[in-house]
Amino acid sequence: MFVAPDPGRLRLRNATRAVVGVAVAVAVSELCGLSLTASITGGLAALLALFTVTDATVRDQRITTVLLPVAGFPVLALATTLHGMTPARDAAFLAVVFCGVYARRWGPRGHALGIFAFMNFFITQFLHAVPAQLPELYTAVGLALFAAGATRFVLWPIERHTPPAAAPPALPGSGLARPTTRQAFQATAASALALLVGQLLSEERWYWAVGTVWWIFVNTASRGETLVRGFRRLFGTVIGIAVGLLVAIPLHGAPAPTAALVAVCVFGIFYSAAVSYSWMMLAVTVMVSLLYGLLGVLDPSLLGLRLAETGVGALCAALAVVLVLPVTTHATNDAWIQRALHCVHAATAEATARLAGDEGADPTTRVAELEQLLGRVRLSVAPLVHPLNPMLGRKRRARRVLALLDDCAREIRGLAAVAADPEASHDARLAAACWRVEAAVEALTGGGDVPESAIEATATEPALAHLHGVERALADLAKPLRAPSRSPLVGT
Repeated sequence: MFVAPDPGRLRLRNATRAVVGVAVAVAVSELCGLSLTASITGGLAALLALFTVTDATVRDQRITTVLLPVAGFPVLALATTLHGMTPARDAAFLAVVFCGVYARRWGPRGHALGIFAFMNFFITQFLHAVPAQLPELYTAVGLALFAAGATRFVLWPIERHTPPAAAPPALPGSGLARPTTRQAFQATAASALALLVGQLLSEERWYWAVGTVWWIFVNTASRGETLVRGFRRLFGTVIGIAVGLLVAIPLHGAPAPTAALVAVCVFGIFYSAAVSYSWMMLAVTVMVSLLYGLLGVLDPSLLGLRLAETGVGALCAALAVVLVLPVTTHATNDAWIQRALHCVHAATAEATARLAGDEGADPTTRVAELEQLLGRVRLSVAPLVHPLNPMLGRKRRARRVLALLDDCAREIRGLAAVAADPEASHDARLAAACWRVEAAVEALTGGGDVPESAIEATATEPALAHLHGVERALADLAKPLRAPSRSPLVGT
């Protein structure tokens, strides 16, 4: 939580830029004389634009940002038009949930547009927007997206100098075998149940239960991942409500200190999102408390209701992933681990070819891909290494697998650095070592026997030393991935 690495201070820069972008969006709305409701809508739209647009290239990020109103404006109009028409509003909200999750099959752009569409419906419930406010809300969102885009692509173009690594493609499948399709049905079923139970708790704040379901299903692909994310959301909300009681309520909605603390929360959301969902939810909950203070409706009972609605949403999500078209954790883990292992071999082959004199070979792209895949492996294995997991044997094995994959990544990074040195020499033994890495990966992913490793006690050639390090890690992986016999790494 406290010592997570931040290479190049990228998270720090992104979080700081987000504060600037949101502040500019709100300032522009205020200067244009828009209402408080419109200014809050604009600030949240800017936050979403900076948070959800994660395409691999700056050009694609610009296109996705431009397309956000295409997804958001019709939903905003639908939500305000159906204000007060409960059955029609509920049916429309569930349709938006299904379409928003299903859109993830089209990668980062579909993911961003789906989130933006959902949150535009959610925001109208949060602010109780009515049709008469629609022109003002359109203006606020349009100005906010312009401000966010100008901040991101003109004022502080971080991605232009540090291109983001491409997210790994989703797991394959068609029809109901496609994970995103299953998730669309799961999220819709969970949202329907959360909507019903949430309205029993509160006819005004029921949307928190649906919002909890939505965000629990973001960036998850299996039953175990969803359950862990639900626990972390609930935990972060509990801590955030405690902080809100101590910080937000005493302010009584005072504009200046509230705005300053909202900026701190925006920074916390962006800075912690990549390393701790619980910390991010703490920042979100405090920010929501502060916004309720600005609207003049904040009191301890409202925060207690938010906790109850969050618990309902987490429970509904848990029931849905268990009962509706479940995706097992074992199948997901196996797929991501195999992808990571194949990437280890691809990176090794690229580095070896570069050392052999092939100027077209570039291991750095494979290194970036491996980092992304390992992040996905950590997410899928999170249920096993969670402190509350009672299966101690599987927990130890999962931690061992993660440690060995990290060893592979460290050696691959070192190998790529050696290959980038124009004075690095080619050792004839590199080809043989690369072949052994390939054979080990094929054995680990295909069920065969890992070949005997020809590891030397010492290696004077840096590239050969890194390759031997990869060999050792792959050889050691055979035991935790396969033992005990007939028992997979996970089995849920």
